[in-house]
Amino acid sequence: MENYKELEQKYTKWIWILSIAIPVVVAILFGVNLQKLGYDVQPLSFLPPIYATINGITAVLLVWAVAAIKKGNKVLHERLIKLCIACSIAFLAMYVAYHMTSIETKYGGEGWMRYTYFFILISHILLSIIIIPFVLITFVRGISGSYQRHKKLARITYPMWLYVAVTGVIVYVMISPYYVN
Repeated sequence: MENYKELEQKYTKWIWILSIAIPVVVAILFGVNLQKLGYDVQPLSFLPPIYATINGITAVLLVWAVAAIKKGNKVLHERLIKLCIACSIAFLAMYVAYHMTSIETKYGGEGWMRYTYFFILISHILLSIIIIPFVLITFVRGISGSYQRHKKLARITYPMWLYVAVTGVIVYVMISPYYVN
């Protein structure tokens, strides 16, 4: 069996490829609107509450995963983290699908609420990009058995990932009154 350093080295290239490719592909696809390109597609306007719920579920699962590991339940912790990753992938797929089929929604709030919304939105977007390599490296360290290094990085990864999940829900709640059906 490979030791943890060999396993980490094996995945390092893929971690960085994904960490760069995911935001680039999402940015490109975010700019593609199938309706504007002449395709007869229905807006997937039912998706925002679903992917906001998935963000909320991710937040709950993250807290549960940390509680599980603090109680020494490594199996449950690993399963919950895998579910968090699956939820993040599902969120991303739905988010991109929604934006490729729907007209952009503009935030209509004013005053301090507008500034608050954009602060939360921008910090959410930036951290959602930054978090990708953190999640992947932390995960690989965990599954490779490099528990001390995993734990050290998880102390940084966890609050960032939790922030992204929670602010995803907040952004949805703040913009939902402005969605066009």
